[in-house]
Amino acid sequence: MMNQAFTATSADDRILRLYVAGQTARSMRAVATIQRLCAEQLRGSYRLEVIDLYQQAHLAQEAQIVAVPTLVKRLPAPLRMVIGDMSDAGRVLAGLDLVPR
Repeated sequence: MMNQAFTATSADDRILRLYVAGQTARSMRAVATIQRLCAEQLRGSYRLEVIDLYQQAHLAQEAQIVAVPTLVKRLPAPLRMVIGDMSDAGRVLAGLDLVPR
């Protein structure tokens, strides 16, 4: 299903990883929501990697993922995580440092 990378490459890009568990409705909704938010807010200056932990379980331990879905902003620093429901756009954007808290 997953382990896909979407868009971007410039010095100012955000590097994001979305960890999901299989093709559940919740996982698919998280992927669609994050893709939409990135397209609207980051306008091509991002790289989104979708990691299916059913296919690559070892990555959960390496990245210290304890729940899914989890969105990790790897770059620019600092590293940030948004865990759980991704449907609250304001919460996700704040987690990515795109809006003031």
